[in-house]
Amino acid sequence: MKNTALLVMDVQEGIVPRVPDADYLPRLARAVGGARDAGVPVIHVVIGFRPGHPEKSDRNKAFAALPPGAFTPDDPGAAVHADVAPRPGESIVTKKRVSAFAGSDLELVLRSGEIDHLVLTGIATSGVVLSTLRQAADLDYRLTVLADGCADVDPEVHRVLTEKVFPRQADVVTVDEWVKSLA
Repeated sequence: MKNTALLVMDVQEGIVPRVPDADYLPRLARAVGGARDAGVPVIHVVIGFRPGHPEKSDRNKAFAALPPGAFTPDDPGAAVHADVAPRPGESIVTKKRVSAFAGSDLELVLRSGEIDHLVLTGIATSGVVLSTLRQAADLDYRLTVLADGCADVDPEVHRVLTEKVFPRQADVVTVDEWVKSLA
């Protein structure tokens, strides 16, 4: 899949415990392994802040609620989860808001790699996946969402997004379907 990258978004030690599906990480690891085997770049997108959170605004309801020190370089919860940890040479993009593009150099990384097709995974479907999909669509990227490679604390919200909203702007498939398509 030339010009394609797999985005693994917000799959961090401090976020993964919120996922109610015990099979989520093994499924996501299959997607990451399939991408690596097929030579598809894996880009890890993480939420991260400087010590003291100078990027955080009290007007931002979601981020204002973060405890001091959360998702800073000293926070072990900021690390990419060990089950899908980056390998040498894989990009780690740090974002400052919900979308993978907000406050990050993701677009520069994608352009430099001549990537025009994004395969989206991550936590949460209603957060980083939705926001990134909307922005990427407006930037004219081709999009695929791995429905079971995304997770949300609310299964009904996940279902509505993956079955009704995302198909308007992306192909929506399962991890297994996507991995098979790489062969």
